[in-house]
Amino acid sequence: MILFVSDLHLAPQAPGVARIFHEFLGGRARAAEQLFILGDLFEAWPGDDCLDDGEEPFAGEIVDALRQLVSAGVSVSIMHGNRDFLLGERFAARSGAHLLPDPFILSLPTWQFVLSHGDALCTDDQEYQSFRALVRQADWQQAFLARPLDERRAIARDLRQKSEFAKRDKADYLMDINAGATDDFLRLHGYASLIHGHTHRPAMHDHVVDGIHVERWVLADWNETQGECLCWNGEHLARERLR
Repeated sequence: MILFVSDLHLAPQAPGVARIFHEFLGGRARAAEQLFILGDLFEAWPGDDCLDDGEEPFAGEIVDALRQLVSAGVSVSIMHGNRDFLLGERFAARSGAHLLPDPFILSLPTWQFVLSHGDALCTDDQEYQSFRALVRQADWQQAFLARPLDERRAIARDLRQKSEFAKRDKADYLMDINAGATDDFLRLHGYASLIHGHTHRPAMHDHVVDGIHVERWVLADWNETQGECLCWNGEHLARERLR
């Protein structure tokens, strides 16, 4: 059994989400062979050195819970999202999780999936795509991580606030994937079934690309009262609500 989740946006300010996640890691996830977290596990990740901050243990508690799941025999793989793109090797080493490239081809005996966070497909939002290209550059990340941790946290808070304000003025279509870009993506990746998050619009979409039917599953975001995982049982996908 394989489980997929995304867009938990874990933060100390959202204790309900963290509680559901801890319950998930200690319960439902233990029955899986693999867990894939497709981006935005955290609301923000200012750098792996936040794990050394004894005054704010939240991140370390989440990472240690992931390590316990791995120690129980479950393979955990995590993809960068638009909020936690600075997850690095120290995070991976402490959690025991594998950091995945985006996109990632998951080839199984009975099916093939392509996994992505999904933000790269929102090509109509050119302002965001320019920002995404900037912060994914190694030079930008190196310069940002050279700043003091408190300063990085303040910058992250400011960016999140500006992002929320910007969403109010953006047309709805800008925050969803572009249909043409998605068809090109599916074509490029051999018409594999696509699983992604980011848009917070959980659904299953049917695409017909070059006469081939392709499924696209959008993962749900989590909130203070419930989460959701997508489960592959070897034959089909199904959503499971987590409370």
